[in-house]
Amino acid sequence: MAADMAITTPAVNDPLGSELVLDELFDLTLYRALRRGAKGELREILAALIPIETRHFGFWQKFFGLPGLNRLDFGRRVKLVVLVGVCRLFGPACVHLVLEAIEVYGVRKYLVVWEQYKNEPLGAAVREVLSDEFEHEDALVSGSQERRIDPERISAIFLGFNDGLVEILGAVSGFFAAFHDSGMVLMAGFSVAAAGAFSMGAGAFVSASSGNEMRITETARKRFLGSSVPAPARDLPLRTALVVAFSYFIGSMVPLLPVVCGAASVLASIMTALAMVVLVSTFLAFLSGMDVKRRILINVTMIFGAAAFAYVIGRIARDIWGIQV
Repeated sequence: MAADMAITTPAVNDPLGSELVLDELFDLTLYRALRRGAKGELREILAALIPIETRHFGFWQKFFGLPGLNRLDFGRRVKLVVLVGVCRLFGPACVHLVLEAIEVYGVRKYLVVWEQYKNEPLGAAVREVLSDEFEHEDALVSGSQERRIDPERISAIFLGFNDGLVEILGAVSGFFAAFHDSGMVLMAGFSVAAAGAFSMGAGAFVSASSGNEMRITETARKRFLGSSVPAPARDLPLRTALVVAFSYFIGSMVPLLPVVCGAASVLASIMTALAMVVLVSTFLAFLSGMDVKRRILINVTMIFGAAAFAYVIGRIARDIWGIQV
């Protein structure tokens, strides 16, 4: 196997090294912890993953010249406790979801390593261990279960939640600037949230339906011309609409919650929105392999931009046009 290959020239002082070795150690420790409470097929999958991950951990220690790096840092220890606790709470389905998320994240991470080392003398060793990772470990994770991480569903959830949070935070900022009355802000905010959820859901339904019609038409055209093509994959418009609408409404409740609890300014809504964006972005990045820092930065910028722009509009409405409550 790849991890048993002789590594004669370790790639020391590589910034990727410690991160990759610690990630492998984290995965190995997580598999061992989850196996202790697993049963049946899930226990067998974890038992098969452990020796594979052990080989990979040893390989990357040798490759990067880090034989003494065998203890998780504080952040990964906290993440381990949280993930094990969540998996214990929600059971096997959650464990499979976590395993699949690790697989997705691992593919992205390993491809970065491959791009850096593919033309180096150790490229063959890297290719062998990555082939072992992609072909054997990933097959164990997803081979016996229907994949639970649907990129389109994640996109729909994030689209709805993010739009709801940013749009209603902007509305709350503008309402506070114009009205200075929590009751009016709450009433107006709920009205905008309900209308926005319906609008987003309707838009998602139309988009999914149109996409289905276009794929069916294109398939029919190709078949008429003699091409042998499989039946096109079809979205479920109603499900997509409900996911987007519900996600939007949940996101819109984030900036409204402090007002419900008695907040008299927009500051509490902004802080709550920032905290939720960090949590949701981190969770979705874990599931999809996205760059979490970039995703958080984009959303924080959008939050402050929406709040500032809407607040200015509210002040203009109040001071120039004389709108007051």
